[in-house]
Amino acid sequence: MSDILDIVIEDDRWQAFGLEAVAMRAVSATLPHLGLDPALFQIVVMGCDDARITELNGNFRDKAKPTNVLSWPSEERGAEYVGEVPEPPEPGSPDDPAPLGDIAIAWETCAREAAEQDKSVNDHVTHLLIHAILHLLGYDHIEDEDAELMEATERQILASLGIADPYGDDPQNGMI
Repeated sequence: MSDILDIVIEDDRWQAFGLEAVAMRAVSATLPHLGLDPALFQIVVMGCDDARITELNGNFRDKAKPTNVLSWPSEERGAEYVGEVPEPPEPGSPDDPAPLGDIAIAWETCAREAAEQDKSVNDHVTHLLIHAILHLLGYDHIEDEDAELMEATERQILASLGIADPYGDDPQNGMI
């Protein structure tokens, strides 16, 4: 396992899926797109099931229901003004990467959403991980201007990976 990612598998379906490789692809596309060297940062990604993410969603967001992905930044990194790109985090070193935060992703919800949206699970999970990484970096989608910035950034990163625009006609399209 790399120093960039700390993968925690709580549901064996994520191991069979290849969560570490997909997460590494998402990190390796997202951080350089934003001018950040992936080797200088660390992210924890937990692959879990709907029961576990329901518990986490209830504990941290007072929403005791399953969701696709949750993220916990290691520190507040939001932009000073609505619609502004957040300040980049201070990098660590290859021997001591700076923690960006933790991500939890739920198997059943991701698989169901991919099927409902007629997408491959790989493409959908890649998108959700990019979305969560952007949250770790201070991006948000509460205000319209912030959502436009975040979605445009996601589209650019996904396009660099050959993944189609996930939003289409529905700007929220399953995102939390």
